[in-house]
Amino acid sequence: MPKAAQPPQTQKNATAVRGKPDPLAGLLRTGQSVSLLKHLHILTADGTLNQDTRRKLKQVNHLLQFIEPLIASLRAAGTAPCVVDHGAGKSYLGFLLYDALFQSQAGAVWGIENRAELVQSSLVLAQNLGFERMGFVHGDTAQALTHLDLPAQVHLVTALHACNTATDDAIAFGLGKAAQYMVLVPCCQAELAGFLRQNPAAAKTSALGELWRRPLHTREFGSQLTNVLRCLQLEAAGYDVTVTELVGWEHSMKNELILAKKTGDARSKTALAARAKLLAVLDELHLNGLQSRFLPLGAV
Repeated sequence: MPKAAQPPQTQKNATAVRGKPDPLAGLLRTGQSVSLLKHLHILTADGTLNQDTRRKLKQVNHLLQFIEPLIASLRAAGTAPCVVDHGAGKSYLGFLLYDALFQSQAGAVWGIENRAELVQSSLVLAQNLGFERMGFVHGDTAQALTHLDLPAQVHLVTALHACNTATDDAIAFGLGKAAQYMVLVPCCQAELAGFLRQNPAAAKTSALGELWRRPLHTREFGSQLTNVLRCLQLEAAGYDVTVTELVGWEHSMKNELILAKKTGDARSKTALAARAKLLAVLDELHLNGLQSRFLPLGAV
């Protein structure tokens, strides 16, 4: 039997030793559980953290600042929010989200992850911590969309640094569930760069080809283009989309934050205009083979 975790300890009762500077000063949210951070191995047993975990904690806590008002708006409308973290990994975001916003208020947090060992370890930790309205599902997007354990209605989908096409899997899940909000922080993306390299002649057909003719530019342009197409995909599905920075560039190079709010459907004038733009971009860049990949479900 796994050793039972102690109840989460807050910043107030786990601060620095008197006379010594607090290494966590300015990093923790008010009331944030120090013991949870230790269980997640963000903090060491003696309460310290290295540069990598410092960046990770800052990124997650900053992302919570964007998610918190969305959760508040759902509750204000009488909804018990269901949040799904897609491509959850070790579920840092899910656990810190539950600790901050769900321990004493209605709603549930779910994690979807295709690595069974991470799902199991997250299940054990949630049970030991008494996070009763936190669940985890093993599988990919297609399996998750029909998984009987997951609630039929999902209100908010998150994906933090989901690599390559994992962010697209989160979008597909959110579209399939008609989620009201999506909060996405994409990570490395190599798929479109590969498509651009497959057709080098396309880079010579217009001056725009200079954007990706050289290998380094191919990689960077492919990543940027992917996020542009993701935003058009969301708009074409009836979402209002905002793109901003998550944290300062000194904390993370993977810094783009995509916030999407469902305001209509794929039949609206705005959505149809976004669809036309998406198709035009794919045509201009000789990527027509990706239409079914980036258009809303059932829209092709």
